[in-house]
Amino acid sequence: MSGNSFGKLFKITTCGESHGGAVGVIIDGCPPGIEISLEEIQADLDRRKPGQSAITTPRSEADLIHALSGIFEGKTTGTPILLMAYNKDQRSQDYDNLKNVFRPSHADFTYLMKYGMRDYRGSGRASARETLARVAAGAIAKKFLKQELGVEIISFVEQVGNIKAYLNHSLVEMHQVESNIIRCPDEEVAKEMIKLVEEVRDDGDSIGGVIKCVIRHVPVGLGEPVFDRLNADLGKAMLSINAVKGFEIGSGFAGVELRGSVHNDPFVLENGELRTKTNYAGGVLGGISSGEDIYFRVAFKSVSTISKKQVTLDVDYQEVELEAQGRHDPCVLPRAVPVVDAMAALVIMDHYLRHKAYQH
Repeated sequence: MSGNSFGKLFKITTCGESHGGAVGVIIDGCPPGIEISLEEIQADLDRRKPGQSAITTPRSEADLIHALSGIFEGKTTGTPILLMAYNKDQRSQDYDNLKNVFRPSHADFTYLMKYGMRDYRGSGRASARETLARVAAGAIAKKFLKQELGVEIISFVEQVGNIKAYLNHSLVEMHQVESNIIRCPDEEVAKEMIKLVEEVRDDGDSIGGVIKCVIRHVPVGLGEPVFDRLNADLGKAMLSINAVKGFEIGSGFAGVELRGSVHNDPFVLENGELRTKTNYAGGVLGGISSGEDIYFRVAFKSVSTISKKQVTLDVDYQEVELEAQGRHDPCVLPRAVPVVDAMAALVIMDHYLRHKAYQH
């Protein structure tokens, strides 16, 4: 009931705070025999870790992952997996001035109202540092899905502020995503995005944007009727990520402008395989995967902790002027890309195992 677990059959439970001793995840229900190395998990964590470029937080964390159970001789054993990364570069004193202040648009107020106390050091459990655990778990799910089913998950930055890349998601490759520090596959648009983030950073401010994700080669039949629809679980997964304010799948909100005669995806036979001629549905029909590419967009707000001067209230409801200290991302998008990948993998993995449970 605590809201720290995700998934039904492939279930993860995360723990840890930004300035605590470590961040970790327990993975329960992982099939045995998956070949996975710590280096493979670390590769995904390195894409998420702080300090990786001039446009991310300068906090220096190696995010070195340790497997404390569930993996033996390079393979999953079928027993619960415990992955842990220890925090090394906390500067908790940077947050002393925030101890009694409600930062605008942050979780300070709501955490205090809910629990009667809060960890003000780096936002505690509300920090995006918790996503380290999700990425670690997602790396195992991604390996299984790729190895067993050929499923490929690619997320990329599509928009920062009002700068947008117009890309065919079906053609985007991982090497293009990783070709620049903003993780936008369009090199020219990426340069504009980076320039904007640098300007925002130098002004002590922050900026949001949109990440697009495409999941290829998903088997037909994943998803449950009504409440556990595949698109509903993908939506929940994405909206659980820090700073996410919007989710749309397929044509999304733009689909309201199309008539049914245009928006409907006609079935066709292609090389003996049933396909749809178009894919406005985004690879999901009636909450169940259709076999087409699943694609969706995730909107991230601008980071709420900024060094720019703001007026707010303290715990005594007195007006105060705030200039936040500490080390923060001016734009969360580049580091959020592997988090979107991971959450997508966790959903597909869980639904694949649930689907297999029905088979004779």
